[in-house]
Amino acid sequence: QVQLVESGGGSVQAGGSLRLSCRHSGVIYSSYCMGWFRQVSGNEREGVATIYSPSGSTFYPDSVKGRFTISQDNAKNTLYLQMNSLKPEDTAMYYCAFNRWSCTNCEGGICYIRDTDFDDWGQGTQVTVSS
Repeated sequence: QVQLVESGGGSVQAGGSLRLSCRHSGVIYSSYCMGWFRQVSGNEREGVATIYSPSGSTFYPDSVKGRFTISQDNAKNTLYLQMNSLKPEDTAMYYCAFNRWSCTNCEGGICYIRDTDFDDWGQGTQVTVSS
């Protein structure tokens, strides 16, 4: 089982930036996917970024494309999410997650991040964006 611990959340004004970190341990595979999700209480979890190792291939939904950047530092066993041009609608609890296999699910040429594909989750870090 992979252990994941997020940090870096906080409060910021609209237009500002935050960088989330997710320190992980227990990854023993040479290929895998890690992702960031967010959830507003009462709503479904939304995948906002994934990165596949070892290729480094990334995926973002349209809602964050061009504003969010996922990256990782393998030497530090840490996953990052750089969030720029934040909007009030980005307010949510953010989670990092691990998936042994693939980053996206594709149907009919449309690909998306499916939270049920991910096996291990962190405890989350809150991001609040005020207008």
